[in-house]
Amino acid sequence: MRNVVVTGLGFTTCVGLDAATVTDHLKHLRHGIVMYPPFVARNFPVKIAAALEGFNTESNEPEDWVFPASIKLKLEVLRGLAPHGVYAYHAFQQAMLDSGLDADAISNPRTGLYTASAGSPARIYYNLDRLHKVGPQRCPPLGIVSSIAGTLTFNLAATYHIKGSSVGFVSACASSGHALGAAWDEIALGRQDRMFVVGAEDLSIETIIPFVSMRVLTTSSNPDTASRPFDKKRDGFVGTGGSVVMVLEEESIARARGAKIYAKLLGWGQATDGHHVAASHPEGDGLARAIRIALENTKVSTKEIDYINAHATSTQHGDQSELRALKTVFGTDGKGPAVSSTKALTGHGLSLSSIMEAAFCCLAIKEGFTPGSAHITEMDPEARGVNIIQESRETGPRTVLSNSSGFGGANVALLFQAL
Repeated sequence: MRNVVVTGLGFTTCVGLDAATVTDHLKHLRHGIVMYPPFVARNFPVKIAAALEGFNTESNEPEDWVFPASIKLKLEVLRGLAPHGVYAYHAFQQAMLDSGLDADAISNPRTGLYTASAGSPARIYYNLDRLHKVGPQRCPPLGIVSSIAGTLTFNLAATYHIKGSSVGFVSACASSGHALGAAWDEIALGRQDRMFVVGAEDLSIETIIPFVSMRVLTTSSNPDTASRPFDKKRDGFVGTGGSVVMVLEEESIARARGAKIYAKLLGWGQATDGHHVAASHPEGDGLARAIRIALENTKVSTKEIDYINAHATSTQHGDQSELRALKTVFGTDGKGPAVSSTKALTGHGLSLSSIMEAAFCCLAIKEGFTPGSAHITEMDPEARGVNIIQESRETGPRTVLSNSSGFGGANVALLFQAL
């Protein structure tokens, strides 16, 4: 089995559009949550979201979208994109430059692309509405490729002339965790030398507001305290969109070209609750098994884990399920790994969340800090015995666990380590 390292990162997030800004927000616990005009204007019960500075993709016409001038997209390409496709282009360009890979290394049979997103509900709605109102011949020719779940793969593979493995992953909030794990498999087993892994999600009414009926979104109107994982009085998650791109590479190849290395991706584990279509197992059964599988596969002991980036979204049931899983694996003496949920700062990125938080872990390892869990005023009693840190630490972890959970009880655990 070959070693896999992280050699490039790219960010389009509510806490920054580059690694330096994201790092600063994580260190100082600065969130990206705002009163979100599209939600406020429609008088929805949910008023807030974690928005992306410099982007406005509300229009049904892509040529009217607003995004940073650094993103150079021809109109014929733009018309084939969902909003999260634009976010992904921004992050992909960063990751490509950060990795130092040239065009020949990227467009190469030994380089693959794995993506994760739910597609674009907003674009699907718009295209199907036109279909019924004006007929199929008046619909956008690229309506399908701009909206369905594989849109990231289609567009990025074509633009960057990807020749290796390319697949899109759809497992709800565990999607980009599965993409990272499967990419690790490709490199570790010698099938590919490097993989670009992309997670992205729209920030739109159609993507976020349907969660209102599930009673899992916060109705708070205070951006400063709305997202509060592990707090006793938390009342739901805050939605966000964006994109994060991670470059994984075989270690000896990366070192031979003098690449910057953020961390080693030691391996991963996955397991399914087999419990409920939408709710996590109340005792965190599947997540506990995923963590144990990751530890067993990598020969890492529980004592070696310094920090856990929890999936915790700020919902009552989900946070408690994860706390129980952590106590099952790491014990209840309160002396285990430091634990925090960076979703207090970013909100929940759905299929984006896993790779976003994995990238945060890589920044923590490389830059030497440990992000705290913000906005807790009264700790959930279920957290007793878990070492939740409420302030960021100025020392970085060596070995990190990053958790994700999704609909259907899908769970992914990723392990990173400093080199």
